[in-house]
Amino acid sequence: MRRKDREITDIETIRSILDKAKVLHLAMIDGDRPYVVPLHYGYTLQEGRLTLYLHSAKEGRKLDALSKNSAVAFVLETDVSLISGGELACKYGSAYASVMGEGRATLLTDPKEKVAGLRILMCAQTGRDFIITEAMTESVAVLRVDVEAYSAKSRPLTH
Repeated sequence: MRRKDREITDIETIRSILDKAKVLHLAMIDGDRPYVVPLHYGYTLQEGRLTLYLHSAKEGRKLDALSKNSAVAFVLETDVSLISGGELACKYGSAYASVMGEGRATLLTDPKEKVAGLRILMCAQTGRDFIITEAMTESVAVLRVDVEAYSAKSRPLTH
């Protein structure tokens, strides 16, 4: 990371960014082209190991791309605000907090794993625990991203 002064290593601060952000941008390789989609997500973060859960339609470009190449990258951000540079354009910037990383996506096929992934996703998005049955998972695809490396950074808004 180039800006070590903005790096976040505290796991609870990273967890707070993951909790606050609601949309993750997932990057994939589709043939010889990059492909990025915004998605709602859920996560587990245990002993520093991050796992993401995403849901999707059961068919489409995303699943086609992932079936050929499971390598993914992601970024999510929160607390984004303009930092004014006054009359100097090059002094403008942005406050933010972000987590980004890379890993491998797996399409879950086991109904119990799909239920668990959807429950994690819904809790992260709403703060509520929902009853999700195996039958409910039949209409959606659930992806698990095993994150191999990630980093977090922030530039807080100062007044």
